[in-house]
This record gives sequence, structure tokens and C-alpha cells, in this order.
Amino acid sequence: MRHSARIDGDFVVFLIGMRINRFRALRKWFPVARTMAPMIKELRADPAHGLLGFESFFNGRTTLMVQYWRSTDHLHAYAKNRDGNHWPAWKRFFREAYRSEAVGIWHETYTVSGYETVYVNMPPFGLGQAGELVPTARLGNTSAERLAAGNLHLESASQPG
Repeated sequence: MRHSARIDGDFVVFLIGMRINRFRALRKWFPVARTMAPMIKELRADPAHGLLGFESFFNGRTTLMVQYWRSTDHLHAYAKNRDGNHWPAWKRFFREAYRSEAVGIWHETYTVSGYETVYVNMPPFGLGQAGELVPTARLGNTSAERLAAGNLHLESASQPG
């Protein structure tokens, strides 16, 4: 079965992760690795934070989490919230791990106003998990058709109703 993802309006793809630079410096990198789970738990507990979905990956020394957010405003509000789990984790990283260079952290933020997807014989994954899965034929059978349908959908979602 072929499906495509549909999501209303613009959204944000946020890539975040860490890299273990010194495996033996467990006391420096392990606390950093443990900080993401409480943040995700907090974000999933309240949809008003704006996290739509996420997937996690590990490749030897480097972790990668792909997150889908409703907007950059939601993402920034969470990052700056001094009562949430992110702010103290960020401060702790700079206080306890930054100077050692035993662990690195990174992120990239992309605002998305056009996209296309296809999932063949896949359970909900990526944007298909964060948004709505629909039969691919509803949006188009080719990548170009789906991209055009996604752009039309986004344009109509941004028009005043």
C-alpha cells in the first residue's frame, strides 16, 4: 500500500543530536545523552508545546533525532522556557560538559512550506507519523504531482478563511 503524508500549513523540521567525542569520558557524555528523554516526555504530555512527532537514530558516535514542530515560535518558546526541561539541561551542558569536548551537541532547523512524501509498505513514519497519512493517489502518483498538491494545500491553508 502506498501512502503520502499531509499536514496543514507550514511546519518545522528540527534535527538535533549529540556526538560522543571521547568514549572513555562516560561521566561527561552520559548525562548529556540522558537529557532528551525527559524533554520528549514533557513535550508529548502537552500538545500545546507544538511537537508534532519525532524519530530517533543512532550511528556509532552520533545520535540524530528528527522532530516535526508546528512552528519556529513553538520551538523557540520551548527552548527558552525556564520552567521546562530544556533550559536547565542546556545550562548544565555548558557548566559540566562543554569545556571537556568529550561530547558535542548540534541542531539544524528548517522551515517547510513545500514537501512531498511517499511511504510504500511502511508503518507510520517521519512526517507520515507527525501528520496524516492518506492514500498516495489522493495527492498524485508522481513526486512532481505530490509536490504540487502539497504546495496547493499549503497555499489554501494560509489563505484567510
